[in-house]
Amino acid sequence: MNEKEIKKIVKEGYSKVARQSSSCCGPKKSCCGGTNTAEDISKKIGYNDEDMKSVPDGANLGLGCGNPIAMASLKIGQTVLDLGSGAGFDCFLAAKKVGPGGKVIGVDMTPAMIEKAGKNAQKGNYQNVEFRLGEIEDLPVDDNSVDVVISNCVINLVPDKSKAFTQAYRVLKPGGQLMVSDVVLLKTLPISIRNSVEAYIGCLSGAMMKDEYLKVIIGAGFKNVKILNETPFPLDVMANDPTANAILDTPQVSTEDMNSAENSVASIKVSAIK
Repeated sequence: MNEKEIKKIVKEGYSKVARQSSSCCGPKKSCCGGTNTAEDISKKIGYNDEDMKSVPDGANLGLGCGNPIAMASLKIGQTVLDLGSGAGFDCFLAAKKVGPGGKVIGVDMTPAMIEKAGKNAQKGNYQNVEFRLGEIEDLPVDDNSVDVVISNCVINLVPDKSKAFTQAYRVLKPGGQLMVSDVVLLKTLPISIRNSVEAYIGCLSGAMMKDEYLKVIIGAGFKNVKILNETPFPLDVMANDPTANAILDTPQVSTEDMNSAENSVASIKVSAIK
């Protein structure tokens, strides 16, 4: 697939997620009648009950792979940018950290997500949160205007990850912090997974080898690049995205391949400084 095709399928996939009334329906064997709701997924990746209760209903879609807010040292009055903000979950958590004098900007390329996030902001009466439609390879944000850039399981979906990190570097103030939770590969995925459209939308096919991922961040100009946390990324979490659920029904993707994929993927939290 070329870059244009990838962006099209990702946008279509997450538009479907945004329009659903429920964020459930991960793998059929574990959800929709099971217990694997968005809240359960979020607990597994680092959010607590207080986090989930403090945001409007519908803000948490259970699509992340970590909790970047937990690692970022957010302070009162800061400006925070969330790359791939979805329905606004991390933006709303950040808004409480930076207070009324701070500001949070969420950028997402899916109009349906921007609309959903805006409605959630109204429900929660968030005065310091703004959502902007745009691509993270070409951010609608001024140079040197942001204190902290966060992102949760989104950059793996971007075809040109170097451009995404270069844009993050551009908008950060000198001394600003990057805090990213993302999916990376520890070994090569089976070819059936690499070629699956559903796997790309579900954060698998677009993932990069861990060492290469760190090199891209360094190449964008960042210093003090560190992995603060690394954990296996369970199959029931990586396939929580309803659009990725089709992987399990794709004939060319065997159970053996899916098990191999689970052992190939990790969730990392990376920090860096401009």
